[in-house]
Amino acid sequence: MKSLRFISAEAFVSNAEFARKSLGSVAHNLFPLLFKASYLLEQGEVIHDLVENWPFVDFNMGKLLGTTVDYQEDLSHRTCSVCLESCLTGLRDYVLNHPSPYVKRLKVVDLTGIKDVEVQLCECKKTMGRWARTQLLSKLCLELLVYLQQRRCNPGIFEISIDVLIDLFVTERNYELVVQALLKKCYCPLKICCVAFRSDNLALQKFFYITKLIDPSLLRKLEIVHNVRLEMEHLEMLFNSIHFPLLMSLTLPARTFNVRRFTATDERMLTNIGEKMGKMTQLTELSMSFSILTGRIQKLLSPLKTPLKMLDVSNCSLNHADMAYLANSFHANHLEALDLSGHNIPDLYPSTFFKLLSHSSSVLRSLTLEDCNIQDTHVNMLILSLSPCQKLQEFRFLGNPLSSQALKHLFTFLCELPMLKNVEFPVPRDCYPIGITYPIDDACLCRFDHQKYESVAEELNLILLQANREDVKASTPLFGSYDAAVQETNDELGAYLIKSFKETLEKFTTSLNKM
Repeated sequence: MKSLRFISAEAFVSNAEFARKSLGSVAHNLFPLLFKASYLLEQGEVIHDLVENWPFVDFNMGKLLGTTVDYQEDLSHRTCSVCLESCLTGLRDYVLNHPSPYVKRLKVVDLTGIKDVEVQLCECKKTMGRWARTQLLSKLCLELLVYLQQRRCNPGIFEISIDVLIDLFVTERNYELVVQALLKKCYCPLKICCVAFRSDNLALQKFFYITKLIDPSLLRKLEIVHNVRLEMEHLEMLFNSIHFPLLMSLTLPARTFNVRRFTATDERMLTNIGEKMGKMTQLTELSMSFSILTGRIQKLLSPLKTPLKMLDVSNCSLNHADMAYLANSFHANHLEALDLSGHNIPDLYPSTFFKLLSHSSSVLRSLTLEDCNIQDTHVNMLILSLSPCQKLQEFRFLGNPLSSQALKHLFTFLCELPMLKNVEFPVPRDCYPIGITYPIDDACLCRFDHQKYESVAEELNLILLQANREDVKASTPLFGSYDAAVQETNDELGAYLIKSFKETLEKFTTSLNKM
């Protein structure tokens, strides 16, 4: 609900020309109100001028767009391109276009509160994701330096220092630009301060170089994903050469670890990595999916001094000893998000899984069990395991061979979980041709009876509706959950995969010719 103040602010900024002319006579305490109203109405020019004349010491996007007394709706998930570009160019012009640099108060700009989501409600429908924000801020910093060098500016401008906190996303395509901006950071009034860093599609040498440039002492989140070919020896080098005192979240790329080809040297290396992670006293989130960690979870996690709140060990070939360690470790009582996808839970370790969930049930918010061979005969066991998890908000179990009847039984139970908001369920087994084998490969994933699936999905939603659970969103994203970062850079990643495939074919052809 909008307050009268907010409605008045909307009326004021809706006439952009009038609002821009009148800003000089607006009380400073109204700037945050006008900013949110301008953002809601996508008044780019007004947003630019508000930021250009910002009267406060800090500018925090998350707080400005979040729930406020005058308007409760959270706008921080609107990554509107018009609004964000206007905001960043306004920041550049804040440095340049003020009669006296000595009256400037702004010291910190925090852009980390912006959330990238799948559905955008802004009218322009054009978003500016994390990669594009990284690109634009780097570009503006360099343009600002060029402008200051080419023109005779008030010397006081060079004494302006504004820390811009941002989540950087770097790939091969924007690497050079970001590196240049980071190298010249000390000369620029706008100081890029990386709080979270995501790296994809980047050569290892470049990854190591830019990681040192971003000031790792400030880093809270590090994501090394997909096409960064980081293996265990590289990870050890990274931890030996760079200190991450504030790191809270670490994501490693697929195949970082592979214990099937371990030597005595590799065992020592793994021990060293575990000890280095143990010194990261803030680390509470760890993702290392698609590595082979059979029998080594305890060696890797036992040195940690702080309990993990998020753990992703999907498709890591865990054995009974690994699950037993997790179920009995001090991490179990603190896990808010857990991903055990790709493990045959019902057959290999049903009792330890039950124990793990019972220990984490008081705090568990998100559980992912995709491709876990959960069948109709296991549904009652699953319900028994989930019953204590009264704080569960997200449950994903795609890729399991469950019939439509079993799904209805499971959904009837899920209605009883009071905080549940999101469910991702598989296409029922009876919608696929007889004889389909699990896990289903990508080529066969879409070859099911779509009409029958729609009918089952309607029945499942009806179960939710009859239980007054319209607040629960149930869906079947066939190729996995939405990932804003992957969506934004899928063209670049696609080109990289085609290039890699072509190089592999060329090597294969060369080998054949030699034979």
